[in-house]
Amino acid sequence: MARVLITGGAGFLGSHVAAALAQREDVELVVAADVRPSAAADGVTTAVLDVTDAPAIAPLLRAHRIDTVVHLAAIVNPGRDVDTEYRVDVTGTANVLAACMQAGVRRLVVSSSGAAYGYHADNPAWIDEDTPLRGNDAFPYARHKRLVEEMLADHRRVHPELEQVVFRIGTILGPTVRNQITALWDGRRILRIAGSDSPFVFVWVDDVAAAMVRAATTGPAGVYNVAGDGCLTAQQIAARLGKPQLVVPAWALSAALRIGRLLRLTPHGAEKVPFLRYRPVLANTRLREAFGFTPARTSRQAFEEYVATHPGVVRSAAPLGADSRRTSGE
Repeated sequence: MARVLITGGAGFLGSHVAAALAQREDVELVVAADVRPSAAADGVTTAVLDVTDAPAIAPLLRAHRIDTVVHLAAIVNPGRDVDTEYRVDVTGTANVLAACMQAGVRRLVVSSSGAAYGYHADNPAWIDEDTPLRGNDAFPYARHKRLVEEMLADHRRVHPELEQVVFRIGTILGPTVRNQITALWDGRRILRIAGSDSPFVFVWVDDVAAAMVRAATTGPAGVYNVAGDGCLTAQQIAARLGKPQLVVPAWALSAALRIGRLLRLTPHGAEKVPFLRYRPVLANTRLREAFGFTPARTSRQAFEEYVATHPGVVRSAAPLGADSRRTSGE
């Protein structure tokens, strides 16, 4: 009978994971811990926790006799306050790791990101878990995810007694989600960098939650990409939403973002150009074959479900056909 604490338990993903865990007969306790706890699902206990407050974590774990931690606490909208992002994402993870060792936690499940691979021109067409983690120093979110994963890898070598499941997650979609990806679809036109398909891999929030539940209970330890099968290009997304594309050369967008940031018109800088231009396309083969979990929805189906729950984003209702030519993570 697992006793699970979720950091970031009141967040978009955390609340889904908590509710799903609470339905399991082999889970005795679910604690959704967050800096601002909110109403939780039936069977879920709430607690106040700031992962940057290192001394507070281990006592909370001991008080609830926690044996499994699902670490989801992170900055929802990166790019606004890099120092705070570092404290939450990197220092916060170090604090959680130390507390897990102090409190005798058996298993740690961590939400990482495909951003840890980085946004690079020489990324392989499909990225598997053996691809080096390079992040992007100019893009703090990707850099922080790489630093966190390096920390976790070091800890696995020194402390194998703390089992780890690390999920490198693609773009999560859901009925209430709003992030820097979905913001790209809200305008009249869909931005695309000239010469780039800008492929995206998507995964529906319920599929991520189900994978997290398996990780916290019966699933094997390891590092896994989490994404639906297939991918969608910017062209396909624009066609599905019935919106024209705004195709901009990389150099022109870089210049515009530099000027916009100087004038305080946007928090984004030129580092956003590789983010749009060189998307890491995650292969989910290891998730399916080694971890034993297949997302119920493909990238295309996750996007269609997003459209169904956000009808205002669509200008016309032409459904997508097949996924792009890169249709397999094999």
